[in-house]
Order: sequence, then C-alpha cells, then structure tokens
Amino acid sequence: MKPTVAIASDHGGYDLKEFLKDSFKINWIDLGTNSDKKSVDYPEFGYAVAGAVAEGEAEFGIAICGTGIGIGIAANRNPKIRAAMCTDVTMARLTREHNDANVLCLGQRLIGTEVALDIVKTFLETEFEGGRHQNRIDKLS
Repeated sequence: MKPTVAIASDHGGYDLKEFLKDSFKINWIDLGTNSDKKSVDYPEFGYAVAGAVAEGEAEFGIAICGTGIGIGIAANRNPKIRAAMCTDVTMARLTREHNDANVLCLGQRLIGTEVALDIVKTFLETEFEGGRHQNRIDKLS
C-alpha cells in the first residue's frame, strides 16, 4: 500500500519538491509553495506539513527549504512531530529506526537530486525498531 505523504517547501526548496513528486508514485498532499519566483516564509510550510501529519491526514511529511534547518525547526514546534533534517541515507535510516521520525526535512541547496531520491526512499521504507527506543520517544512527549 502506498503511503500518504504531505509535502511542502518554501521558494528555496520548490524545485526539489516538484522533482520528488514526479519521482515517487505515492499519494501526495502538496501544501505549497507553488513557485520559486516569489520569496515566502518557511515557517508557514513547516507548520502545514506538521499539521497534516499530526492530524492524521498523512502518514509522513517531507518539508524542504534551502537548508532543511529552518523548516525543520518550524515543523518540530508541533508536539506530535519528530522532524529530522537528513543529508544522507544513513541519517534517514537511523532517524526512522531509532527516533521514529515522521517528518523528513531536506535542504535543496545541500544535496543533489539523486541523493534526495535515496534519502526519501530509505525514510519511507524504514520501520521504527521500537524496543529500547520507544522509551526514549516517550520521553519526548
């Protein structure tokens, strides 16, 4: 079964957002922005992805800005979100296995498209290990 994934970016992540949507045939909820021509504020889009995941509209979220940092900070303001900025496959795998991250943050200016494809694939396919890690996740709430 294909997961439902909320995705959003500011203007600095727009091209990567569109590339990922074209590359993965999954159920996308695109929460904007709709162009890289106008500067927009990343918190709005981080909040939007976080809200969609927290409310159960999507199983996972992907939030993209120039670095992945600002939009991740915004997403993590929601207490139901564990957003992680990843720059490689190992980070994507471990943040799912150990941290049960539910929002992936990417920086368009930091990674290429092929790396982004591998990160997203790994993030979406990796299961949370639970066990000793669950106790740690519980402490985040």
